[in-house]
Amino acid sequence: MNEITDSPHSTCRAPTPEEIARRGFLTKISVALGGLCAAMLGVPLVGFVVAPLFRKAPDAWIPVGKIDDFEIGRTIRVPFTDPSPLPWAGITAKSAAWLRRESDAQFIAFSVNCTHMGCPIRWLADAELFMCPCHGGVYYKDGTVAAGPPPNPLVRYAVRVANGQVEIKAAGVPITKTL
Repeated sequence: MNEITDSPHSTCRAPTPEEIARRGFLTKISVALGGLCAAMLGVPLVGFVVAPLFRKAPDAWIPVGKIDDFEIGRTIRVPFTDPSPLPWAGITAKSAAWLRRESDAQFIAFSVNCTHMGCPIRWLADAELFMCPCHGGVYYKDGTVAAGPPPNPLVRYAVRVANGQVEIKAAGVPITKTL
């Protein structure tokens, strides 16, 4: 006589319809609770990822110095803080622009980021050129492309003089959309 098959607790017997119904019910409850937990975690995560696509970055007029601080014809780097930084942006919220005083009341400002890959550019005063040292992009003093891979001219910021202060209308850091 086989003790395993004759035992009342044998696992070899077929489940009863009541056990099948209970097992199905518990399976459905487990799947539903698992789905609920996934939704509770997933909805905020999706919102976090998608929300910035619908949020308009604020434009702000940022004072960069008194009008008398800038010489006519001279291009200088003026630092400012990004008007749309994320709370954890830290040092990356600090940006800059290249500003040139064209005449008594006319200024022109360019982004410090190359339109090719967003690398920082520098002003070469002797050559009157902007240069991107990373990939060899070169721009004329009016911001148009002189050489290299940049697909577009430098991004220009609007500039105004208000109450004796030069102000730049800055948005988020402009970078390229092409690779």
